[in-house]
Formats: sequence, C-alpha cells, structure tokens
Amino acid sequence: MIEEHLRGRVSGALTRVATLIARTGATPNTLTLLGFLGMAAAGALCALGWFFLAGLVVAASCIFDALDGALARATGAASTYGAFFDSFLDRYAEAAIYGGLVIYYAGAGTPWGAETAFFAAIGSLMVSYARARAEGLGVECRAGLFARPERIAVIIIGLVTGFILPALVVLAVATNATAVHRLLYVRGATRLSSRPPGAR
Repeated sequence: MIEEHLRGRVSGALTRVATLIARTGATPNTLTLLGFLGMAAAGALCALGWFFLAGLVVAASCIFDALDGALARATGAASTYGAFFDSFLDRYAEAAIYGGLVIYYAGAGTPWGAETAFFAAIGSLMVSYARARAEGLGVECRAGLFARPERIAVIIIGLVTGFILPALVVLAVATNATAVHRLLYVRGATRLSSRPPGAR
C-alpha cells in the first residue's frame, strides 16, 4: 500500500523532527488536536470557495498528523487512548473538508457537486469504519487502495490545482469501491476462519 511505502521512507525524518519537538514539552495529543484544527479551518475555507488556500492548509495539517505518532514513539508516550483520539479526530477532520465542499457547492447552485462531495464523504467514512469494525472482530483489514493517505492526497491535489470536482468524482467512486472491497475481503476472511478442520 502507498501508506506503508511512504511511512517507511519518511519515518527517519519524522523521528528526528519529533525528537526536537519533544524538547518543547508538546504532547502527541497536542499535535493531533492542532492537525484537526487545521483541517477544520480548511473545511471553512472550502465553504468560502478558497480552494487553493484550503489545499495548503490541509497539506500543513498533515504534517501534524504525521508527527503525533512519531512524537509518541520518540517520547515513549504512545497509549491506547492516544491512538483512539487520533483516529477519532481524523474522522471529524475529513468530514470537515467534505462538509465545507457540500456547503460551497450547494450555495453555488451546483447540486451535483454537493451530492458528489456527500457520496465521497460517505465512502471515506465507510472505508475507515470497515477497517475499525473488522479489526474489532479480530480480522486485520487493510484491503483496497483508498485508505486515508490516498484520500487526503487526492483532496490536496484537487484543491491546489482547482480540479476539485474531478477529484470528488474520483473519491466518490474509489472510496465506495474500497469499502465494498473491504466488505468482500472480510467476508472471505471470516468464511475461512469459520470452516471446520479438514473442510475444503
């Protein structure tokens, strides 16, 4: 997956930066909150139609999102609650972007744009929910292409280039396809695990 590839390439740099941040006394949860606030601000900018600036803010917010985990590991502050808090705010952060786009396109008299943003939001949330629910049942589920890093990358590219409507179409289709892919993956995984010994 793209997520794993990128993580391996940048983990060293993130650790060095996180070590510097640790000297300030900042906590991983502080960085998580700052990243969320940046995404919320980007959502407001989307609602105003300031797409290029929103794209830059989303990109900057991703830095905080990447550093919170690195800081937790560097300081030994990793915790179950911290991981939950990060995932919890990630869902609201994405919803803020899509919500801002729904508001903008609804106000601009482009209903299909608002509808596309809505379906992209639903697909994005279902991709994340499918993984969380599957792992809650003991099935690791990273199947499909459009996990959060890929979604955010498409959002940033769409916002800064001005091609946000095509980006939303891609997201609306690809996220829901990924959600269905995960549904089928978990179906197959649970069928295999529930087979009696010796069954074929």
